[in-house]
Amino acid sequence: MSSLRRPRDRRWIGGVCSGLAERFGLSANLVRFLFVLSCLLPGPQFLVYIVLWIVIPSE
Repeated sequence: MSSLRRPRDRRWIGGVCSGLAERFGLSANLVRFLFVLSCLLPGPQFLVYIVLWIVIPSE
């Protein structure tokens, strides 16, 4: 497994979903879809995304 980093390419907004997908060996589109799907549920998904955007280093 690679380390958790936000790639400079293959990112749509902040690269959080691409970084998570690369780290866990999943498709970036799958992780993006799951994130959008999770936004339909109540919870702090956008806040978690912003925190991860700040915390995860860029390549």
